[in-house]
Amino acid sequence: MNRIKTRNSVFIWIALATVLLLLVPLIAMQFTQQVDWDAMDFVVMGILLFGTASLFVLVSRRVPRNRRPMLGVIFAAIFFYVWAELAVGIFTDLGS
Repeated sequence: MNRIKTRNSVFIWIALATVLLLLVPLIAMQFTQQVDWDAMDFVVMGILLFGTASLFVLVSRRVPRNRRPMLGVIFAAIFFYVWAELAVGIFTDLGS
């Protein structure tokens, strides 16, 4: 039972990191008009951050250790592509 708690505590750290990262645009909004996020932007980015990191942890537990760096690069590339697509629309008009 103690091993399960230790093993799943990584999701608490992921949630904490997500909140801390979302504080950056929230604080920036107080000082400049160039950052203009609404509640939906925070929800979508929170889901994207927490979901990507959690999925990486779950998948990396199933692959050998020597493959994890490559897996991290793949997840980071997918994350940045989705983020850019939602922000400005690279190949589609999702961000427009």
